[in-house]
Amino acid sequence: MTSPETSPDPRLAESAFLKAARGEPVPHTPVWFMRQAGRSLPEYLEVRSGVGMLESCMDPALVIEITLQPVRRYGVDAAIFFSDIVLPLKAVGVDLDIKPGVGPVVAKPVRTLADVDAIPDLTPDQVPFITEAVEGLVAELGGTPLIGFAGAPFTVASYLVEGGPSKEHARTKAMMFGAPDVWDALMRKIAGISAAYLEVQVAAGASAVQLFDSWAGALTPRDYRDQVMPHSAAVLARAGALGVPRIHFGVGTANLLGLMGEAGADVVGVDWRTPLAEAIGKVGDRGVQGNLDPTLVFAPTDVMTARAAEVIEAGRAATGHIFNLGHGVIPTTDPDQLMRLTEFVQSYGS
Repeated sequence: MTSPETSPDPRLAESAFLKAARGEPVPHTPVWFMRQAGRSLPEYLEVRSGVGMLESCMDPALVIEITLQPVRRYGVDAAIFFSDIVLPLKAVGVDLDIKPGVGPVVAKPVRTLADVDAIPDLTPDQVPFITEAVEGLVAELGGTPLIGFAGAPFTVASYLVEGGPSKEHARTKAMMFGAPDVWDALMRKIAGISAAYLEVQVAAGASAVQLFDSWAGALTPRDYRDQVMPHSAAVLARAGALGVPRIHFGVGTANLLGLMGEAGADVVGVDWRTPLAEAIGKVGDRGVQGNLDPTLVFAPTDVMTARAAEVIEAGRAATGHIFNLGHGVIPTTDPDQLMRLTEFVQSYGS
């Protein structure tokens, strides 16, 4: 339940982003960008200078500032909460760090049931800085919705099992196939942590959530359905019980889009590799999000906007369409080009 202090801003009822996420008519195609601030804005680089990633995510004032930066700069239709998928693990006591140029690195990778049992569940009192940051953001954002953020069980599990980023996910799959009892216990543990993390954000005022499954594209449909989907579904079910729209995004997941929708998404995020029209045919009566190739922002503006128009037109066939790049913003992206893209999408057809 929201307290009087966190009652939703009445202007949110008119949000193009929330309308699209719910499959309602929209005044314009809403747009936001994944990983939009940290990858390209000079003001982000300035406030992050000398501050580690996890340290940044645990500083409410810094989280508020970083989350607001792209909203101020571009006027996007939603803000994405600045966080990292491994932050909840850090909060419960897992020994890990995010190394620049590498990514999350776990000191003691998970191998056994005892390793899984040693990971505590997440409770709100372990992340008071998240509640503080979200409440502060909601007050600042007013009629702009805040999207809560969490990592999906498979991707988070892969970091824990591999000990860091992996291209092959060989150790992860070895556990999945060879130690199914450990795998199931680990996935249940992470699903509980991710769901609790989303619940904290929604309780503090987030208007929607996105579950990021960055590495799910490494799986076959059979293995995703049998070994992964039930756990993502558990996270999305708990988020759905809160009454907020749920976006489910993965990378390289053309063969999984239907299953990712069935897992409980209201909106399925589509990466740039899959034509949006093709994706719409796979996800059923759900919205889609995406999916301009992130490299097109380096093309001449007229080329970029022409391709963006194709994405918008394709999206008209969906139950709802939220415009986004097909993955995160590339670090060397020109912020002015993202501004031009935002303005083009929001004014398209008017």
